[in-house]
Amino acid sequence: MSETTNQKRVLSCIQPSGMLTLGNYLGALKNWPKMQDDFDCIYAVADLHAITVRQEPAKFRQQIYSTCALLLAIGLDPERSILFVQSNVAAHAQLGWVLGCYTQFGELSRMTQFKDKAAKHADNVNLGLFAYPTLMAADILLYRPDFVPVGADQKQHLEIARDIALRFNHIYGDVFTVPEPYIPKAGARIMSLQDPSKKMSKSDENPNAWVAILDSPDDIMRKFKRAVTDSDAKVCVGADKPGINNLIGIYSALTGRTDEQIAAEFEGQGYGVFKQRVGEAVIEELRPVRERYETYIADKGELEAIYRAGAQKAAKFADRTLGKAMRKIGFAF
Repeated sequence: MSETTNQKRVLSCIQPSGMLTLGNYLGALKNWPKMQDDFDCIYAVADLHAITVRQEPAKFRQQIYSTCALLLAIGLDPERSILFVQSNVAAHAQLGWVLGCYTQFGELSRMTQFKDKAAKHADNVNLGLFAYPTLMAADILLYRPDFVPVGADQKQHLEIARDIALRFNHIYGDVFTVPEPYIPKAGARIMSLQDPSKKMSKSDENPNAWVAILDSPDDIMRKFKRAVTDSDAKVCVGADKPGINNLIGIYSALTGRTDEQIAAEFEGQGYGVFKQRVGEAVIEELRPVRERYETYIADKGELEAIYRAGAQKAAKFADRTLGKAMRKIGFAF
C-alpha cells in the first residue's frame, strides 16, 4: 500500500473480543477482502478498546492472535493492505489523549453505547469506557481515511469523530481528513436463530442462537436444524415470518439468489429441507476460512511477523498525522 496511490483510503477496526459470528462475517467481514480491489485498506485489531472490560491476560492475548489469524483467513492480504494490532502503534493512545482535550464532557455523556455498557457493567464504569469515542476518533483520524465502514451500532462514534475533526481543523487549519461513512453495497443483517427479533450475537446466553465462524460443520448443521421458524411451512418472505425471513437472508447472502428465486427453488418443500440446505451453504462458505485459520494460528511466529510488519507501516502514517497535530497545538514535537 502506497501513499502515492490515487485510490481512496478505507479504515476498518475490530475488537479481539472472542469468537466472531456468522452475523459478523456476512454483515461486514465478507466484504473486507473485496474492498482491497477498490481502495487502499488499513485494518486494525482494536485491542486497546477491549480493556474497558476486565480481561484475563492469557485469554486476551490468545484472542488477539485468533482475530489476526481470522482476518488473514477471510482473505486480507498484508501485501495489498495494512493489518496491525492497535496497541503496537503508540500514536493511537497519544492522539486519543489530545483529542480528549478537544471533546466536551456533554458530548461523551450522550453516547448511547456508554449508557448501555455502563448499565451492563455497573461495577466497572471506568474512564476508558467514557472516553472510548475519543480513542476511536484517534484510530480513525490518524490515517486520514476517506471512508470508514460502519454499522448502526458504530454510526454515533463516527459522527463524533467527524465533529472532533471539524472542531480541530477549524482551530488549527487542515490537519485531519473528515471521513465519510461507507455503506457496503451488499451486507446482510443476520438475526438470532432462536429469537429473530434480535441481532445475532455471541453474547447470547443460548448457544443455539448464534453460529461462530469457526464452528464445526456438525455444530453449524445442528444449530440450523434447531432454528426457530413458524407453522406455515412455506419458504417465502412474509411480514409474520421473521425466522424464515432470517434464513432466506442468510441463504441469499451466500448464494446471490433473490427472495423470489429462493421461494421458487423450495416451492412445495418443507422447512426441514430448507434448513438443511441453508446449513450446508454456511458450512461450505466457512470451510475454507476455518482451514486457513488453522494454518495461520498454528504458526504464532509468522502471525507476529505479519502484524508487527503491519504496525511499522501503520506507524509511518500515524506518526506523521500525530506530529502535525502536536506541532499545530504548539508542542515542541
